[in-house]
Amino acid sequence: MPAKKITKAVIIDALYEKTGMNRTEIREAVDLFIDEMKEALTRRHVIELRGFGTFEVKIRKARPRARNPKTGESIVTHSHGVVAFRSGRELKQAVWTISDDDTAAKNK
Repeated sequence: MPAKKITKAVIIDALYEKTGMNRTEIREAVDLFIDEMKEALTRRHVIELRGFGTFEVKIRKARPRARNPKTGESIVTHSHGVVAFRSGRELKQAVWTISDDDTAAKNK
């Protein structure tokens, strides 16, 4: 069974419960944070959030003979940017002990 999906709205509600701040202000702060991250990544900056991880843009090379896995059609792809994430030490340690057994028990 797949893990439970957490949306931006769920995060906003959790921050509201923990801080008691106005939901509108929290939503604006979260949106500003996301917009700032998008802007920094489009300028090819590296975003490092200590203890959480690092976001950066990597360039995928062009491929003259790629294949669409859905249709099997041969296509040409141009070089393009993709966002890469590397988890930080604290995040790695926090999730290290999670197993399939833990996930199944929490989803019930």
